[in-house]
Amino acid sequence: MWSIKTQAVVAGLLATGAVAQSATQFSIDSIDAIKKSASTLAFDLVKYYDGNETGQTPGILPGPPPAGDYYWWEGGAVWGTLIDYWHLTGDDTYNDIVMEAMMWQTGPNADYMPPNVTASLGNDDQGFWGMSAMLAAEVNFPNPPEDKPQWLALAQAVFNTQAEPGRHDETCNGGLRWQIPMLNNGYNYKNSIANGCFFNIGARLARYTENTTYTEWAESTWDWIVGVGYMDEDYNIYDGAHVETNCTDINRAQFSYNSAVWLLGAAYMWNHTEEAKWQERVEGLLNRTITFFFPDGIAYEVACETHMSCTTDMLSYKGYLHRWMATTAQIAPYTHDAIMAVLQTSTQAAINQCTGGDDGRTCGFQWSSGTFGGSVGAGQTMNVLGAVSSLLIDETSGPVTNKTGGTSVGDPNAGSGSTDNPTEFKPITTGDRAGAGILTVIVLSGITGLFAMMSFGE
Repeated sequence: MWSIKTQAVVAGLLATGAVAQSATQFSIDSIDAIKKSASTLAFDLVKYYDGNETGQTPGILPGPPPAGDYYWWEGGAVWGTLIDYWHLTGDDTYNDIVMEAMMWQTGPNADYMPPNVTASLGNDDQGFWGMSAMLAAEVNFPNPPEDKPQWLALAQAVFNTQAEPGRHDETCNGGLRWQIPMLNNGYNYKNSIANGCFFNIGARLARYTENTTYTEWAESTWDWIVGVGYMDEDYNIYDGAHVETNCTDINRAQFSYNSAVWLLGAAYMWNHTEEAKWQERVEGLLNRTITFFFPDGIAYEVACETHMSCTTDMLSYKGYLHRWMATTAQIAPYTHDAIMAVLQTSTQAAINQCTGGDDGRTCGFQWSSGTFGGSVGAGQTMNVLGAVSSLLIDETSGPVTNKTGGTSVGDPNAGSGSTDNPTEFKPITTGDRAGAGILTVIVLSGITGLFAMMSFGE
């Protein structure tokens, strides 16, 4: 049965003609159609993964460059997308490979810092795996075997390692650096996504466990991003800056996953505290996110899409934007109607351009163009899967907590055996020097970034 909310949204789209007929093989005009479309998209996404084949490494997409297109973090993003897919559709087809992947990449200290990715390990990379583990706990994804790390404990381990004093310093009045090892290109850059992942996990752990330590960290991390100027009074969120300038050389490029990760974290804080300030923050972020990243109601990656100068990382951001906005609509109900209206319009545009390839259903990236543009990959497919499956959010229960049915076993001391800066490094190659988010070229002066030309404002 459709929920009343879903019936109303779909009926409105049909009445206005927003559910348009096109050459696409996908449809979102009913719950069954959404599930069928999501199933096909999930199948197409998993085709990019070979980690379950003999001789391959479980958990990662082919890479990193030059061995393949994808850095380690995007594997963690794929599993989060497929955990959401299972939760929203009930299809457990991919649960086994998700379980294997999420367990394989935990690292020796069960904190998502495997030594073989040290040369491209950022706080945001680790954070994406931590957010996927947190999601698994919140939706009661099947628990790992008892002798393996558990979802909640894994999320706590990621948070604890990032809360360690070694990850924070006095430059820029605090905040996490982009990279973790000191030798990594980007260690002198503090950015919104690394701190956003930390804030997001902290807010969710605060709600799940009711431990005030997580609440305090979430509060202080919010205060930091505002204080350093990465989030302005209009809720624009800028990419980051260098420690050499005390984070005053702010790169004003804006990316949709930054807005989404902070929006979702703020929504969890409101759900947990019901404080008016968090509702104000949620509404401010949401209004700016819709205005900036959904021109004409369709997701658009402003900083790179106009000239299609997007990196492989950036080609996956729209999926997180849709997924995290949908969850926001569920846990902060006062946002529901505004969010679902724009997600419906954007998702229709997304599937309309999925007409490429020999199968006639391959998805591209430029949704607002109305046609398949030829840009293909795991990120592009994951975007559309995230968008389509998120339309089922009203058909599912919200994220659980320890007191509302959560079954994952936690460990507040998880991650205590970790080390922030491993002393042994493999040689760092050009292909290694990367991670999630904007790739910044570090020069001795530390005052310019690769995407400075995309900066907005002065």
